[in-house]
Amino acid sequence: MAVNLVNVEAVSKVYGTRTLLDAVSLGVSEGDRIGVVGRNGDGKTTLIRILTKLEEPDTGRVTHTGGSRIGVLTQHDSLDPAATVRHEIIGDLADHEWAGNAKIRDVLTGLFGGLDLPGFDQGLDTVIGPLSGGERRRIALAKLLVAEQDMLVLDEPTNHLDVEGIAWLARHLQERRSALVCVTHDRWFLDQVCTRMWDVQRGEVHEYEGGYSDYVFARAERERIAATEEAKRQNLIRKELAWLRRGAPARTSKPRFRIEAANELIADVPPPRDRSELMRFAGSRLGKTVFELENVSVQAGPKLLLKHLTWQLGPGDRIGLVGVNGAGKTSLLRALAEAARTQGESQPAAGTITVGRTVKLAYLSQEVGELDPSLRVLEAVQRVRDRVDLGKGREMTAGQLCEQFGFTKDKQWTPVGDLSGGERRRLQILRLLMDEPNVLFLDEPTNDLDIETLTQLEDLLDGWPGSMIVISHDRFFIERTTDTVMALLGDATLRMLPRGLDEYLERRQKMVEAAAPAPAPAAAAKEKSAGDARATKKELQKIERQLNKLADRETHLHAQIADHATDFEKVARLDAELRELMAERDDLEMRWLELAEDA
Repeated sequence: MAVNLVNVEAVSKVYGTRTLLDAVSLGVSEGDRIGVVGRNGDGKTTLIRILTKLEEPDTGRVTHTGGSRIGVLTQHDSLDPAATVRHEIIGDLADHEWAGNAKIRDVLTGLFGGLDLPGFDQGLDTVIGPLSGGERRRIALAKLLVAEQDMLVLDEPTNHLDVEGIAWLARHLQERRSALVCVTHDRWFLDQVCTRMWDVQRGEVHEYEGGYSDYVFARAERERIAATEEAKRQNLIRKELAWLRRGAPARTSKPRFRIEAANELIADVPPPRDRSELMRFAGSRLGKTVFELENVSVQAGPKLLLKHLTWQLGPGDRIGLVGVNGAGKTSLLRALAEAARTQGESQPAAGTITVGRTVKLAYLSQEVGELDPSLRVLEAVQRVRDRVDLGKGREMTAGQLCEQFGFTKDKQWTPVGDLSGGERRRLQILRLLMDEPNVLFLDEPTNDLDIETLTQLEDLLDGWPGSMIVISHDRFFIERTTDTVMALLGDATLRMLPRGLDEYLERRQKMVEAAAPAPAPAAAAKEKSAGDARATKKELQKIERQLNKLADRETHLHAQIADHATDFEKVARLDAELRELMAERDDLEMRWLELAEDA
């Protein structure tokens, strides 16, 4: 029987006039892997801060099981700026001690690319103070993962990680035995790691069994039966459901509700986009030439990022661009954008970029462009255009597009200066689309966007007729919005990957293995033996902790039986619970003896 680690009972939290949590009750037990989703501002971060006692609720109570070790990754780290990376992650361990610890080696390699921390000038001895927010966040995550925890609570752990780092973190969390509560907008990550979902909406928390795919299935079914949501939102959910069931490989092997119901829901939903029709329409808007690169080389300072690249972006091409950090993804987009801005007059260090005469480019960079803070949201959009042609006879007013991007009629009159980071990102994308471009460059478009806004953006891009390049670490978004994946692998070349991101991760793994020195056979055998011994010792310690908790529970049950000796019905229930507990204790003791013999 799983031990309950955290209980939240009738918790409420109000900020100003807004109720974020309204009499919420839930719990986390050993082995739980819970993903937390919901719109920005609906209370996800508040929920986990209350869950971990970093913040007090207005009413209700939160209880932690005595002795539970709970590790928390918040959006703002508490690292000592004067300390070194070594001090924060490894502490006082000598080099031979931490280097002999498989977990520490795995975390350093997975999050930093090697034991010598290749991205840091002084390696482990780098002082934390001058580091960027992304680097500090990886250090805080590494510090958390090398420690022993009964429960991990992670707020946006995939921020500042690339595709490889996210894939490693998913594997690492799958293998850990600690309970997990994770807030993230990365839907692929949720599907890989989580077995339950909490959906925070309008003060309530709805619970669902399964990962993100199962959550989408169950939520669509719940809303169909209850008919509680407006038609627009239902259509978006059904469209995403259609993508999950048809578009990509099956994302879950154990759906938690009837597959027949899911298939019935999407029976009349067309594929996300008609690629051939969009290609024809894009061709009519763009002609035959969009971007053509001939023998192009791209440099960043003295570093050569791309060498002798010959490639073309055609009308209607939808490219997902991935690669290791620093390989030149953003530099390539900037070179193309500069050529488009100057009508081909500005050229790279070597080679030629030809730009189509009809190209009208919109470039979403990672930096949020500055807007007059006194402008209202609707005014900022109308400054670009009052109406937008979305192709195939579809047209929207500025106000309608604002609503589709989550700016309600009231919110449209909010000053830009009062918007959150995620809301400004939404407004930036919205203004780009209002300008009716026929070529889109999106550099990390999913930053600061919640899942509901992401599905709305994906829905809009489904019918958008033009050429598009997307750089993103959000694997789900890449697979959902693009047709072809191309990769920069750090060797100054651009490659097409027919099998998409799976092939990219395989290639990167082979490159890492080829670069690593092969361990001597005796050393490898010794390392495996040491690893087995550590795993056995770890399991023994865990069983001992469980036995101690069972002993405390047994004492408590005996006391309750004595207190209610005249209530025969209650005594019978307590006795049944005691027998179940003793059976569990016997199983654990038998396992402990087996492990002790092996050790």
